[in-house]
Amino acid sequence: MISDPISDMIARIKNSFRIQKTEVIVPYSKLKESVAKILTQEGFLADIKKIKKGNEQFMKLTLKYHNNLPAISEIKRISKPGRRFYANRKEFPRLTRGFGLLILSTSKGVMTDKNARKIGVGGEVICRVW
Repeated sequence: MISDPISDMIARIKNSFRIQKTEVIVPYSKLKESVAKILTQEGFLADIKKIKKGNEQFMKLTLKYHNNLPAISEIKRISKPGRRFYANRKEFPRLTRGFGLLILSTSKGVMTDKNARKIGVGGEVICRVW
């Protein structure tokens, strides 16, 4: 049993980019699907497909490259099971010169920091991507 499924997904994505794979398969959950959808909408992943093997569900994430360089320079887990990190809309950490984004779990669903600022909600900071 994995104690932190989001960290597992992030590690799989990082490792797949390092060895220049085109796809990675991760176990399915609604939270991971929401994070993957945001990564796809923001241009960090090419595609998401939900697949079923026996009784288990998985997601096949198609990785995106620009001129043989990964679309994700870095992806880092912020809130961890041992130390949760919450921020209100005024406290979101600033990213490297405005590049990248934060992915948050809010009362209105999983969203980017930009959308959370627009709506005016805070939440748990899941990860940052650039």
